[in-house]
Order: sequence, then structure tokens, then C-alpha cells
Amino acid sequence: MDYLLQLLKGGTGNLAAYLAAHVLLCLLPAFFIAGAMAALIPKASITRWLGRNTPVYVSYPAAAAAGSLLAVCSCTIVPLFAGIYRKGAGIGPAITFLFFAPAGNIMALAYTGSILGLEFATARFILCLLFGMGIGLLMAMLFWRDDANHDAQTDTLFAENASVGSAATGLLLSMVALLIAGTLKLWPLTSTLSTITLPLAWAQDWQSTLFQWVPYDAAKGEEGVTFQGSVLILLLLLIATTAWKGLENIIEGANRWTWITLGLTAATLLVAALRLTPSVQGLELALTGRFFGVGLCLWAVWHYLHALEADDRQAWLWEAWRFVKQIFGLLVIGVFIVGMVRQTIQPEWIESLAGSNTVTANAVAVLFGVFMYFPTLVEVPVAKMFLDFGMHPGPLLAYLMADPELSLQSILMVIAVIGRQKTFAYVGGVAIFSVVAGLSYGAWVDGMAWQTLALGLATFMAMLAGLLVWLHRLQIARSPL
Repeated sequence: MDYLLQLLKGGTGNLAAYLAAHVLLCLLPAFFIAGAMAALIPKASITRWLGRNTPVYVSYPAAAAAGSLLAVCSCTIVPLFAGIYRKGAGIGPAITFLFFAPAGNIMALAYTGSILGLEFATARFILCLLFGMGIGLLMAMLFWRDDANHDAQTDTLFAENASVGSAATGLLLSMVALLIAGTLKLWPLTSTLSTITLPLAWAQDWQSTLFQWVPYDAAKGEEGVTFQGSVLILLLLLIATTAWKGLENIIEGANRWTWITLGLTAATLLVAALRLTPSVQGLELALTGRFFGVGLCLWAVWHYLHALEADDRQAWLWEAWRFVKQIFGLLVIGVFIVGMVRQTIQPEWIESLAGSNTVTANAVAVLFGVFMYFPTLVEVPVAKMFLDFGMHPGPLLAYLMADPELSLQSILMVIAVIGRQKTFAYVGGVAIFSVVAGLSYGAWVDGMAWQTLALGLATFMAMLAGLLVWLHRLQIARSPL
């Protein structure tokens, strides 16, 4: 019974920490961006660069380039992936975007270089780019028939959209700026411009109580819940309550609950951009550069929101709400389960199993990345810790390939977008490619000549290409005339 309570506490604590730390400045803007993609961007604008009929030398590099600009985690990228896929992107380029953005973005690579060294960051970039495109091509070959049917369906759904208006463009760019302003950990966003101490002596006691309920342990990926996090969870619950009344029937027109929901969302994002620190004197409120950056972006969103036609505004909010209903519940379930699983897994196991560059060691590192999910960029200092404890650089790279892309919650979310069969194929592809990446880099570290390594990688890619061509021809032969 005590063990069951420990598991439930772990799941609840992990969910609370996740909602407090990651849903707001990352995931909320992502849902609204995805809704704008689906409602306001013509299909032709997506398919020109990412469509199934776009030349592969255009679509796959374009998908990787788009992903490289977003410092987001595996959960935040799923709504954006859903948005471009729903609007007509081919399954291959969309999967490349889904894979490359969390692990190969500029921030992740720069942070990897600063913590683990330039050689490690270079290996991560090259292998993420190579294997991200490889997984996308694999998915396109395996599911070409489904992709064609999906393309026809998007023709039916979105053929009426001809161009992107200035208001829609401004709204989309403002929300992308909001996502960037809320996630980048760079000066001047992280700078403190002014501080105010509020006479709230009970804040420190409340913080101590929160850490008793939800412990903080970086080695286990336990983030705890801060005082600020508890305030954000309360605001998030208020948003959820009003959204059902304000967005469920938004197609019929906005009501007062709609504007309350949007106002609460904006207020919550601003609170998330502050820095609230309990102390003996009270609650220290720090105005950061991020607060003013987020505020400026919200003003731009509000401006362009009012410039939209009423039908476009309602379509945007409905698509964003549809994505929330489709994805968010599965995210909550996944985060809760991961919190329970964490109670049974000890990092020391991974350290002892991944001390050499073997297939087993790399597979264990990938599995660890799935169930011991860390938020974006946090996986890098965790990787440094494991490296110091004796993990081989090969399995370490396999972990860094898998952890940003795969987590139980993101897998459940992707299933909601593309179905079980495609998701399992994607997960299998990521696992295999991550293991191969780890083995390759580990062999390089152990002294293998680069010519031999390049030949081995080329042989692997050639064998995979041959298998895909054979499967593709087999599917064509079996397809009805």
C-alpha cells in the first residue's frame, strides 16, 4: 500500500511540476500557433515547402531549418507538428520537423557545445540532421498511400483559402515571437530590471510546504513546485474552467467567457514571465526583460486579433481549442505515468549499464530518455552528470538523440495526430537511429578511423534505402488497380 501511495505521489508531483513549469510559456503559445496554421494559412503556403510533392532536396532541409529556430521540447513541438500536418505538409517533412526541432535547434546545439564541447555538439547536429531526414524519408516511403489520401483530404478541407492576409500574418508572427520571448534563456530576457518586496511573510512557509509535497531532485528529473508555480497552476485551472464556456461554441460567435479566457491567458503568461522568490522579508517580485518582451508580444497579438475578420478569428480560436482537446488530456496522462515510473528507476542503473559502447548500452540510454524525460535544455547538464559518472560518450549521445524527441506523453500526443501505426513506426525509427548514432559516435571516440566510420554509416543507409524501396514496390504491387 505504501509503495502504491509512493507511485501515486510521484505521478501527481510530476504532473504538478510539469504544469507549473512548462505548459504556459511553451505549450500555450504553441497551441495558438497551431490553430493559426490550420485556420489562417492557405494549404499552398505549406505544401510549397513541405508538401508530399515538393522535391526532397527542398522539403526536408526546409523542415529541418524551420525546426532549428525553435528551442522547444518534445511536447511543445507536437501541436506545431499537428498544425503543419493538418494543413497539408507531407508526412515525411512533418516528421523531420518533429524530430529535428527538439534536439537540433540552435539553442540546444549551442548549450551542448558549451557544456559537453564542440565535438559533441557537432556530432549531435550532423547525426540529428542526417537521421532526422532519414526517419522522414522512411515514414514517407512506408505510408505513401496514406499520405496521398491525407493530401486529398486537405484539398477538400482547405481549398477555399487563397492567401494570407496582413492581419493573419501579423498574428502568426506575433505568436511565434511570444513563444521565442518566453523560452529563450538569453540576455536581456533573463536580466532583472527591478525588484519589489511584497509583505507576504507566509510565502516562504508555503514554499517549504510545496517542496514537502513535491520534492526537488535534479538527478531524478524532479523539478518540484515553486511558489510561482502554484500560482500558475491556479491560473491554469481558471483558464480551463472558462475555456469550456468561451471556446467550445466559438464558431457561433464570441461571448464574455471568450474574452475572460483570453484575458486570463494573457495575465497568466505575464505572471509566468515574472520572477517570484519567497524570502524571510516577504515575496520578492522581480520584473525581468522577459516580462516586458512577453508583454510587447501580447500587445501585438491583441492588435492583430482585433484586425482579423470575425470568421477568421473564430476559426483560429476553434482550431486552437480543438488541438487542446485532442492533445492536452493525453499529455496529462503521459506526464502522470512518467512520474510514477520515475519512482522505480534509479539513475545509478543507467550509469552501470551504459559504461561501454555496446548495442545494449545504447538501447538502455534510449529507453532512459523515454521514461526519464527532462525539459528542453535540461537534458544537457543531466548528460554532463552521467558523463562524469562514467557513462560512455556513445550511449550519452544516444540519450541526447532520444530524450528530446521521445517521451511517453509526447508519444501519446502524436498518436492522437497521426494514429498508432504511424506513431509506432516513428518511435521505432527514432530508437533505431538513436542507437546507431550512439554506436557511431562511440566508435569515433574509441579511435575508429573516420573513413571506416563513414563507410559503415553509408552501408547502413544504403541497406535501409534498399529495404524501403523493396517495401514500396511491394506495396504498389499489392495495391488495387
